[in-house]
Amino acid sequence: MTLATTADIMAVLRGVIDPELGSNIVELGMVPKVAIDDDGSVRVKVALTTLGCPLQAQIRKDVVARVEQLPGVTSVKVEWSELTQDGRAEVMAIARKRIAENPPDNEILPSTKVVMIASGKGGVGKSSVTSNLAAAIASMGFTVGVLDADIWGYSIPRMLGIEGRLEGVTVGAKASPETDADAETGGESGIGDGDAPAPKRSQTKIAPNQRRIGDGRLKVVSMGFLVDQEESALMWRGLILNRAVQHFLEDVRWGDMDYLLIDMPPGTGDVQMGLAKMLPRAEMIIITTPTLAAQKVAARAASMGRKNYLRIAGVIENMTAFVAPDGSRHEIFGAGGGQDLANELNVPLLGQIPIDGAVASGGDRGEPSVLGDGPAATELRRIAELMVTEITPPVDMGTCTVRLMEAPVEISLSS
Repeated sequence: MTLATTADIMAVLRGVIDPELGSNIVELGMVPKVAIDDDGSVRVKVALTTLGCPLQAQIRKDVVARVEQLPGVTSVKVEWSELTQDGRAEVMAIARKRIAENPPDNEILPSTKVVMIASGKGGVGKSSVTSNLAAAIASMGFTVGVLDADIWGYSIPRMLGIEGRLEGVTVGAKASPETDADAETGGESGIGDGDAPAPKRSQTKIAPNQRRIGDGRLKVVSMGFLVDQEESALMWRGLILNRAVQHFLEDVRWGDMDYLLIDMPPGTGDVQMGLAKMLPRAEMIIITTPTLAAQKVAARAASMGRKNYLRIAGVIENMTAFVAPDGSRHEIFGAGGGQDLANELNVPLLGQIPIDGAVASGGDRGEPSVLGDGPAATELRRIAELMVTEITPPVDMGTCTVRLMEAPVEISLSS
């Protein structure tokens, strides 16, 4: 096996974003040293703005997850140091300059934890898992965004019991040449027709549809809120599909969120690759069933994510077994696929969701089963708690001492 080089390591580290500063740690000059030994052990030195910031754990996890996927890497050790006052000022100057020259290309704030829920094939229950996890996390008091990126097979609005067309919020933007060009091709006037053109950018931002769950809130965007009839078929090709998802990231006023869960379309097509590039700090959870066929196809989705330097946070096995009223278990689709996939990917198996009629009936009624009782609800709540405590904890910058967007600091830029 060809051993990774320091250049390879620096390349994957460009996918590690400092959520506080909004740029990758390589571009910010926060990686002064990288070393790789003959036995494949890697040491990465990271200089932080302050060692007391809780983002240290998140950055470390991101560094290790990306570097350990390189060929020949046997272990990854992260060494910490703290920037000097001059170094801190320089890093902040770089971040400010980057923001000035390259405004954020989407409305997802750096403090939002982005989790893509993906699968290799359809029919494994990815959307029902997404909607139930979103409801469970919101019930804990978090604000959770849900982006229904399955443009063809949108189902999130029905599963979460949310109706109504998306409304615009005026933000005073001026029309651009690109907007005018879109207008010539029909813009968004044809949404709901079978072969409609992609949505255009407008002078307003879209407000997500919302629903309160306990002390938390859901913010949801789906093509289902833009079509006139739920049965409408969207016969769009790859480029237009990708632009529709880009529209949902750039032109939706998402605002403050703890999480954004993305219900990915099945497979490894244009939308999946486009989202990976638009959201480089996202993490991915893979959904499979116990069958060998589903496991092997799901591995392709994980491979796509890793090739785009996304961290695979874990595997969830859905439809694990049917639990009868008397408590007996019946493994209708076999056993072991989820654990085998987790072992193959070297990631944790986050949970095994049993077959439970309450999941389907709750999705049809718009009342996620996780908010009630039953074997599936119990397991879904456990997985959600695991996500917020260990696997994908929300970003907490409350105790950080360096804040980019606070009172301006006088910094002299050399260029």
